[in-house]
Parts: sequence; structure tokens; C-alpha cells
Amino acid sequence: MPSDASQDLFVAGQRLRKKLAVALALSSLIPLLVLAWVIRSVVLPGLPAGEPLLSGGMQALIAFTALGIIAGGYIIWDVGRTVSRIAEMLASERAITGLGRRKDEVGTLMTSFNRMLETIEQQAGEINSFATRLDAAYKELESTNARLKETSFKDEVTGLYNRRFFSLRLEEELSRYRRFNHPVSVVLLDLDGFKAVNDRHGHQGGDVLLARSAAAWRAGLRPTDLMARVGGDEFAILLPGCDAAGAGDVVQRMLAGAVDGPACSVGLAEWDRRESASGLLRVADRALYGAKRRPRHANAAA
Repeated sequence: MPSDASQDLFVAGQRLRKKLAVALALSSLIPLLVLAWVIRSVVLPGLPAGEPLLSGGMQALIAFTALGIIAGGYIIWDVGRTVSRIAEMLASERAITGLGRRKDEVGTLMTSFNRMLETIEQQAGEINSFATRLDAAYKELESTNARLKETSFKDEVTGLYNRRFFSLRLEEELSRYRRFNHPVSVVLLDLDGFKAVNDRHGHQGGDVLLARSAAAWRAGLRPTDLMARVGGDEFAILLPGCDAAGAGDVVQRMLAGAVDGPACSVGLAEWDRRESASGLLRVADRALYGAKRRPRHANAAA
């Protein structure tokens, strides 16, 4: 099915042909008829009798004038017909090499035009190839940037998010729940006696303990909760939609699912809608400090 542009070219060619016929009639045929009528009806009857030379000269002039008009009309018709054919061939997407075989100026023009079209098609193919490679490179760059961004927010040891990401999410949640008046709570945890584990088993043993504890705790959280490693042996949990009581239930369930885990201390704070994100973390940190000063039991909040 021809495109809109091809259809427009075809219509333009048809209109050009009609206009050309009208132009030839107005500029050649009608003037020729008028000239013949004037000479026959006005000029020739007015000539003196017995002067055939003058009459023959006038007739020759009329003949040459008529030939000039006819020749000019033919040239106009030939050029217009060529332009009309070009429009029709372009509209039907056919090759226009036939016009290039002509030996006149039109043939030279069409030969140059064909060469220009070939050059344009070649360059268009090269541009399309380059655009394809550029698009593939751009997608690869986007993928690489996404992986780098994800890596920059992840803790290598535990696979949890880091402090930077936790702070960003905390700000987002506080802004969201400030509008909708929903509760938000934060929980801080740290492992008891972690330094002794590092001293006894080295940093590799400490990393194993951190990763194992993080996996056990994360299994007891809700899908909407966010857990991050924010320090050496300190973890933070963001609990959207939880008040202090609900956050306590989440923590108890989380710790109950890690019965073989090490002892830990827990500090909990509910946002009061007046504090900043850093203020909320300070409240949770004070609660954590108070919990560490009290007697602790393995795998239970102090």
C-alpha cells in the first residue's frame, strides 16, 4: 500500500500534467489559431492585388512563427512530461534509470540524480548501522550504570543495603507518611560480643557471622520492610506503617525465627511526626544504648 508521501507525489504528477496541457493550449495552440485567423481575415485581404511575393513572404513568416510556437510547445510538453514521470515513478518507488538513458539535458540530470540517490541510500544505511550500534551501546551503558548504582547501595558482606540507601529511603518514607498520617518505626540492632568473635576467628569468621545473622533476621521481616547494615555490627530496619507496638511484634517474630543466632541488642523508636530522620535515628540509638546496659539473653531483645 503506497504511503501518504507517495500518494501526494502521484497526485502532484497528475495535476502537473493537466496544468501543462492547459498551458500549452493557452500559450501555443490558441495563439496559433488566432494568428492564422488574423492573417487570413485581416492581413491577406488588405494586400494589394498582384503582389504574390509579398503574400508569399507573409505566408512564410506565418509558417515560421507557427513552427516556432509548435517547437516551443513541444519543448515545454517534453519537460513537463519528464517531471510528471519522475513524480509518478517516485510515487510508485520504481527505478528511474530509464530517464538516465536519454542523451539530452534531462538524461544528464537524471543520471546525476540517480548517483545522488545511490549515495544517499548508502549513507542512510551507514547511519542506520551506526544508530543500531549506538543504541546497543547506550543500552549496555544503562545496564552497567544500573549495576553500579545497585552495587554502590549494597553491602558486600551481607548483601543488605548500606547506610546511604537506608537514609534515602527513610527520608522518602517520612515524607510519604507525613502526608498520609501513617506511622513509621525504626529498629537498630547490633551483635553482642562481636569483637570477641573477630579476635577469636578473624575478620573472615566475623563476616560469616554477620551474613548468617542478616539472612536469618531478614527472613522474618515483611516484604515492605527494609533492612540495612549501617555499621560494623550494627543493623537498621525501617518498618513502614508500624507504630511502636507493631514494630515490637515484628522484632519478636524476626528474632524467634533465628533461634540459633547470636545474642543481640535492640533499640526501637516510633516517629512522632515532628522529628527529622536523623532525630528518629538518635532516639532509636539511645534505646539501643539503654538495651545494651541491661542483662541480655541470646537471640532476644535486651
